Amino acid sequence: MKGPGEADAASHPYYPVNAALPHYAANQTPLVKLLVTFAATIASVVVVTVVAARRAHTKMAFLDQLSVAWFALCGFLHCVFEGYFVWNHRRLAGMQTLFAQLWKEYALSDSRYLTSDPFMLCVESFTVVIWGPLCWAIVVALARGSHMRHPLQIVMCVGHLYGVVLYYSTSLAELYITGVSHSRSEFLYFWVYYVGFNAPWVVVPAT
Repeated sequence: MKGPGEADAASHPYYPVNAALPHYAANQTPLVKLLVTFAATIASVVVVTVVAARRAHTKMAFLDQLSVAWFALCGFLHCVFEGYFVWNHRRLAGMQTLFAQLWKEYALSDSRYLTSDPFMLCVESFTVVIWGPLCWAIVVALARGSHMRHPLQIVMCVGHLYGVVLYYSTSLAELYITGVSHSRSEFLYFWVYYVGFNAPWVVVPAT
């Protein structure tokens, strides 16, 4: 007869193996299709935003256009994708929508996104309510050629750096103190998802 930990371990692929996900349902859509659809969605948002900004500010410098693209990307991810997580965190593991399946895939590198972890809920809620709208405010400031873009960008860059530091430090502290890892050890999940997917929010703000 299986104990609780063994039952949980057999029911999902996440770490720690005894994480309670009784409503978990494996993804039904191939990963490639999920990624292509998501990438196309993001590309559409970014392209439309850059085109609109260029029409509003015909003499916009190339670097400013890149900034518009970056903050449009961040604004979409913060408000829509991360907002979806905050709204659906209790039932995310059992859902089969595009965003839910993407979150379940990413959660192989950090299962806190499927267990209603208090830290993740707090930091992501703040991101949705504060950082997301601020990113769009920066896009508007850039499109209008407003000097307000400079202080807003500084605040947002510091916010992104601070968020990444908190994200990694809480996970590493838990691993060091309790020995609990929320990430699978495979190269794809740890180095590509956990490290690689978050790296731009360190590299871009720091440049």
